[in-house]
Amino acid sequence: MRILVDADACPRSVLQTCLAVGQKYGIPVWTVASFNHNITSDHHVVVGNDAQEADIKLVNLTKSGDVVVTQDWGLAAMVLGKGARCLSPVGREYRPDRIEFLLEEREIKAKSRRSGGRTRGPKKRTRADDERFEACLLRIIGHG
Repeated sequence: MRILVDADACPRSVLQTCLAVGQKYGIPVWTVASFNHNITSDHHVVVGNDAQEADIKLVNLTKSGDVVVTQDWGLAAMVLGKGARCLSPVGREYRPDRIEFLLEEREIKAKSRRSGGRTRGPKKRTRADDERFEACLLRIIGHG
């Protein structure tokens, strides 16, 4: 088992939690981000700045049994298909039985934006988000 982090848009507190949990339980933590980000981890993979380049690298690195941290629903769907577990930075686990609904919702919102509509951005991160993330990560790795 490894923890793989989509570090391009990952909140710093989530990355710190992943690194601390990985160190405590002897789980390697891999981070993937474009060269525009300054990330320090034992296993950091730098990719170019092209769209989806970090996501493609994460999919290629992911193996069954890994845990992937991302807020990208499309990436979540692909790693779930490879037998990995996946959770968002706010501590919600993506599940195979719900991912199709999320992808449909994403498409509806994108269609609305293309036709001039507006959608809300993410809410401001809270301490509760950090606590929920850590609890979910610990549960997934079997220590929660």
